[in-house]
Amino acid sequence: MGYDYLKHAEFIDAATLESLMSEYGQEVWNYAYLICRSRSIADDIAQDVFLKAYRHFTSFRGESSVKTWLLRITRNLSYNYRNSAFFRKALLLDRIIPSGHHRSAEQAFLDDEATNEVWRQVFSLPAKHREILLLHARHQLSLGEIASLLGIPEGTAKSRLFGARQKLSRLLKEEKTHEQFI
Repeated sequence: MGYDYLKHAEFIDAATLESLMSEYGQEVWNYAYLICRSRSIADDIAQDVFLKAYRHFTSFRGESSVKTWLLRITRNLSYNYRNSAFFRKALLLDRIIPSGHHRSAEQAFLDDEATNEVWRQVFSLPAKHREILLLHARHQLSLGEIASLLGIPEGTAKSRLFGARQKLSRLLKEEKTHEQFI
């Protein structure tokens, strides 16, 4: 769905907000989870992203796509959560007091997916490489959109993506070699 008309809108109506949530909600949640690595915090951030988009819609200037704008809000909120004392305490409590909830089928799938070898290696990368790989591969943003989202020059985004791919390739080759000797 095209949202070009939103560049000139003075407010966002409930139907448009619902449409944005349907179209981009999972990507927003995935990106928040990538940064925070906590399902409950990713849930909170995803809700906050759309609430913030609704309340501060006039800050959308149309210089990027709506998707890039929402992911930028997600990134900012995620880093704020991650750096807060609340986040550190919440993660500590999750480790001390395991939740007694049974996993849903969706949650089981996400857990299994996160444990597959490629994702394990992606998550072992430094944050700047992990983030750029996910923005490019998972969220399918262009290098220009990634550069805008991260606040870096496009050339830096390109070289960072190249470096991230090189590191991931090396890690996967090392893992494969290690498995052959076991």
